[in-house]
Amino acid sequence: MTTLTANHLFSQMTVKEKIAQLLQLAGPFYKGSDQRGQITGPMAEMPIKDEHVLNSGSVLGVSGAAEVISIQQKHLEENRLGIPLLFMADIVHGYKTIFPVPLAVGCSWNLELAKKSAEIAAKEAAVSGVHVTFAPMVDLVRDPRWGRVMESTGEDPYLNSLFAKAFVEGFQKENLTSDMESVAACVKHFAAYGAAEAGRDYNTVDLSERQLRESYLPAYKAALDAGCEMVMTAFNTVDGIPATGNKELMRDLLREEWGFNGVLISDWGAVKELIPHGVAEDEKEAAKKAIFAGLDIEMMTACYAQYLEELVEQGEIDIKLIDEAVIRILTLKEKLDLFNNPYRGASIEAEKAIVGHADHRKASRELAAKSTVLLKNRHQVLPLAQNQKIALIGPFGDSNDLLGPWAGAGVKDEAVTMIKALKGHLPENNLIFSEGSSIETITQSQLDEALQIVSQADVVVLALGESSSMSGEANSRTNIQLPQAQLELIKAVAKEGKPVVTVLFNGRPLDLHGVVEHSDALLEAWFPGTEGGNALVDLLYGKLSPSAKLSMSFPYNVGQVPVYYNHFNTGRPKGAPDAQEHYVSDYMDSPNDPLFPFGFGLSYTSFAYDQFKLSTDELTADSVIEASIRVQNTGSCSGEEIVQLYIRDLSGEIVRPVKELKDFRRISLEPGESEIVCFSIKEEQLRYHHKDLSFTSDAGKFEVFAGPNSQDTHSLFFNLQMKGGHKL
Repeated sequence: MTTLTANHLFSQMTVKEKIAQLLQLAGPFYKGSDQRGQITGPMAEMPIKDEHVLNSGSVLGVSGAAEVISIQQKHLEENRLGIPLLFMADIVHGYKTIFPVPLAVGCSWNLELAKKSAEIAAKEAAVSGVHVTFAPMVDLVRDPRWGRVMESTGEDPYLNSLFAKAFVEGFQKENLTSDMESVAACVKHFAAYGAAEAGRDYNTVDLSERQLRESYLPAYKAALDAGCEMVMTAFNTVDGIPATGNKELMRDLLREEWGFNGVLISDWGAVKELIPHGVAEDEKEAAKKAIFAGLDIEMMTACYAQYLEELVEQGEIDIKLIDEAVIRILTLKEKLDLFNNPYRGASIEAEKAIVGHADHRKASRELAAKSTVLLKNRHQVLPLAQNQKIALIGPFGDSNDLLGPWAGAGVKDEAVTMIKALKGHLPENNLIFSEGSSIETITQSQLDEALQIVSQADVVVLALGESSSMSGEANSRTNIQLPQAQLELIKAVAKEGKPVVTVLFNGRPLDLHGVVEHSDALLEAWFPGTEGGNALVDLLYGKLSPSAKLSMSFPYNVGQVPVYYNHFNTGRPKGAPDAQEHYVSDYMDSPNDPLFPFGFGLSYTSFAYDQFKLSTDELTADSVIEASIRVQNTGSCSGEEIVQLYIRDLSGEIVRPVKELKDFRRISLEPGESEIVCFSIKEEQLRYHHKDLSFTSDAGKFEVFAGPNSQDTHSLFFNLQMKGGHKL
């Protein structure tokens, strides 16, 4: 019996079979699918023939062991060469056990737990038949109006790069071929999707190449350096050309410069979208431009299937372009061992035992607690005492809408709500509940009932936020405050004079005016996942102390957006020693700074920073500066602190950011305990892209900062001595 290999199969394929391998279709097209024949809307308009489906290479959005096995079995019975299908799905922050949304995970600054969450998601997805996950999404984000910020880990290229690596390693583990509990990762969206103008989804991106390389590309590169098997193109333009048809971006940069030889897939319908973008006259030209750009798999349009063969016959494209794409797809199938084991890890029995396992939920609970940011705690109203009578009020008090967008196979009914968790923790007579309002509406009777129970309580816990449908793909907003109904609710409750603890559930940084001033304590819970309620009770009652730090700034006002910590200075910066009184870069009606900056987050204890020292104030290409700072727990309970190191190049060839995160440390301290936290500063950390795009450093003066966030820092100076440095 001949052993199937990528090369062996490729040598037997016809041109039509090769082209069909480049086609990805959704489940309803396939025999054996539970959704077979449910082809409606735009799908019904696709010119897909039976031969296309029979020879297609991959399936989108199908999971569940029984259905995957059924589709694969039917496909192998009819496919001439017995080439198995690849099954791909959006397993973004969990499969069935849902973890916090990635933006929340970014706030944990915990790479170990992020990697573990991806390992668990992969384990559950693999046993359910998924081969490839469309994750991680590593787009750098600076505009909270964009709904998809919830899929990113934030605004910093260094932190995003670390998380990109952790997620890829978690999904793929050490050996995709032998480890049936792993899935191939697909980093997205290449490139710079997070820079869409006005925070509007799918909108134009217009960046200099230097800015692209400096801020937006590092996280993608980190994912590829970690071995990521696939890349998904972005919907947006890059330098005036849609990414999916952008040869300079895909073939020249991604493949030639970076050496990526894995599979490149479009996002849903993006090949055909080259037409409305205005770079292709018709589907034939769209197919030509996409294959020239190096795109292997066309997702959910049929430009390749209709026109690639004709383009070859007419001599407009070389068959080698199709061949190289097919080989990459077959190679991935071989790497996943699908030729020997076409059902891979899919198992109906194992699925029942593994998916949603108690240990997985425990990990979700831990990460949810580590991702929740304490933004305010006036008069130490938190943690709550067991004997206090709690009035739980708000539309999220008894809501299971805690999973957030892109929640895989997660089931809302399995999410632990706030009221369920509190009932399991408190005596029955210590908890009273009233919804107070819905997400977007409020009635007088709802408000009256809420105020009535406030009068009976010692403390009010307000559970407020956005519904999951208010963030995620295609859910951009210009007003990023809470809906007016909830602002009315919190204002009325605060007037009653009881301590108010507000817990926020949302997928983006919000304009918190109308919330922060009426809250004694404020917890940013994001969409915390399956175990959200339990994790929050752990925090509210002090079983755990908050330790998360924001990975994306919260604006003071939406008019500041984009507002981010690592911005450039201006020639007339506000607050400079010789600044003019009026003619400076400033707003008339708002501060320049965000309401809550990158890296900010409180604890139930307090930390004091002092004794910031450098081992020397001179650095060379071959030496190291040791920076150290003493951190002391000055509060009354134990706590974790994330100590952050930033650097500024004071005079470069190119304008440099006012601060750039370069390192961080997580420490745990008991009351009164202190620790000397040390960082190593090397020349390579000071490099950036110059005018000629060379990645080097400049000789000269640098400022180094250490502290609990990007604003509250201690600083010192050092000099970099370089032979032949770029300083002019």
